[in-house]
Formats: sequence, structure tokens, C-alpha cells
Amino acid sequence: MQANNRKQFQVSSEIFASHGQRFTNLLVDTIMQLILFFIVLVFMSANAQANGDKAFIANLEKNTILQYTITMVISLFYYNVFEIASARTVGKYITQTIVVDENGEKPNSETILVRSLCRLIPFNAFSFLGISGRGWHDTISKTYVVNKKLLAEKKRLFDVLEQNQNEAEHD
Repeated sequence: MQANNRKQFQVSSEIFASHGQRFTNLLVDTIMQLILFFIVLVFMSANAQANGDKAFIANLEKNTILQYTITMVISLFYYNVFEIASARTVGKYITQTIVVDENGEKPNSETILVRSLCRLIPFNAFSFLGISGRGWHDTISKTYVVNKKLLAEKKRLFDVLEQNQNEAEHD
């Protein structure tokens, strides 16, 4: 019986997304959420008008709790749908980055949900400006946003080195 001494790949800082990539992700994803917000408002307004609720828009403008609720739901929907499906949002597709766990793999749905919920923390958007380039939503969920091409190359090299090491041990 052979023991499995295989090491696992570990994400390292040299493949982290740059501050510029992270900012671009934030900017593009915010624009995409604003578009979704507009679409939701159009549908809600059309529904209110169809039901004869003429005060809907006036009430929405005054009801900040409803505005925040709609915004949070859209944010959670946006990040969860994209990152659960592909570990990437529209912004990450543009910047060629991807969300991974510590082993460079696609995070599970629960981890993505935690990551998305952490984005609702006030001032989270500024938390990634530190030296590490990781935000609270990254550190709390134990995820990383990395350069997709560098990740693939590092994992390929890691696998080659592991294979060579295993062959050397069996010779």
C-alpha cells in the first residue's frame, strides 16, 4: 500500500491580481450591478404601474431602506451567480483574473456565499488597498483573486516538479 505523500499546490503572492486589476474588477462589476439595478427598477416600476400603484416611484425615492435592500440583493445575486458558476465576474473576465481557494482551485458554493456576504461590510471596497492586495472578503472567506494565466503556469510547473520528484523516489 503506497502512502500518498503528494503535496498540494499553494497560492503565493506572485500570482495575486494587481491593485490595478482589482480596481478594474470593482469598477466593471459596479457598472454591471448598476445596469442590473436599472433593469430591476424598470420591471418594478412597470409592475407597479400595471397594478395601479402610482406612488411606487415617489415612495422608492424616499425609502432608503428599500433602496439598500434592492442594492444588496442585486450585489449578492451578481457575485454568487458569476462566481459560483465560473469563479469569475464580468470584471474578472476582462482582467483575466479568477477567484480560487488556497490550493488554486475553484471555491465551493458556501465559500463564495461567505465571500459575497463579506462584500456587504461597510468600507470593504477599500480593504484591498493594503500591501497584500487582499480585501476583507478575500481574507474572511480564505479566497484569492489571482492572474488566471500565471495560476495555470504555476500549477503546471508544480505538477511537473511533483511528478519528477515522485519518479525519483521510485527509482
